[in-house]
Amino acid sequence: MKRVLVPVDGNKAGDEAVALACDLVKRTKGQVFVIYIIQVSRALPLDAELIMENARGEEILDRAKRIGEERNCELDTRLLQAREAGPAIVDEAVERGVDLVMMALTYQKRFGEFDVGSTASYVLKNAPCRVWVCREAMA
Repeated sequence: MKRVLVPVDGNKAGDEAVALACDLVKRTKGQVFVIYIIQVSRALPLDAELIMENARGEEILDRAKRIGEERNCELDTRLLQAREAGPAIVDEAVERGVDLVMMALTYQKRFGEFDVGSTASYVLKNAPCRVWVCREAMA
């Protein structure tokens, strides 16, 4: 894999996905792109200035950069604002021409069953490249 996209949201599984992506591209001297998406309510303009969300996103991306530094892997990080995370991830994958999207999931149940959620489901259905799902362990 030469180009890997890792969307993060601040959970531990995302940190693990960043580390795994760094390790994966080392052999090929590839690139890791890490994105944090702020989902903007339809009640607001898409370019609304969301100070608290921006600060949280920057903090999460800084943490990803530190993980990259620990693994001698330079990351290209980007903070995005979008209405929905799934389409934003797919658009970013297309725009950057990535070989792989590495999704990180927390273990969550919905109606008593494990649920991947709408974002991962959208990416799995629509991404033009490979998609790896890294789910955290059950509690």
